[in-house]
Amino acid sequence: MTKADDLTQALRDAGVRITRQRAALLTVIAGADDHPDAVELHRRASKDMPSLSLSTVYRTLTALEDQGVIQRHQFDGTPSRFEKAEDDHHDHMIDVDTGEVIEFCSDRIEQLQTELAAEIGYEIVHHRMELYVRKKDG
Repeated sequence: MTKADDLTQALRDAGVRITRQRAALLTVIAGADDHPDAVELHRRASKDMPSLSLSTVYRTLTALEDQGVIQRHQFDGTPSRFEKAEDDHHDHMIDVDTGEVIEFCSDRIEQLQTELAAEIGYEIVHHRMELYVRKKDG
């Protein structure tokens, strides 16, 4: 099954009808390797499906998020961005000058977070780390 098929099935499971417009959007979401916002997803999908409305994009994203197959990220002061839900945990760096989102994973950071939580009597159930960064000059 392809990623687009997984997204399609998630919408069907939610009782959402799969229209040509939604199918075009699902293809775009499945192929995205970045963190686009709803307007960017609409722009990309509209190239092949000009009749796709922005409201359909928003409703579809909400249904996919409710089904747990995409994740919404709200980075400081920017529109919500979306990515496919994946099993591999990762964190994000956001370039404050360009808005680029960089995924990263650090075993050292993960271990330190676990140790810090344990020191005060907790275990981490879930976390999300966002680092706001700027490229160094030179």
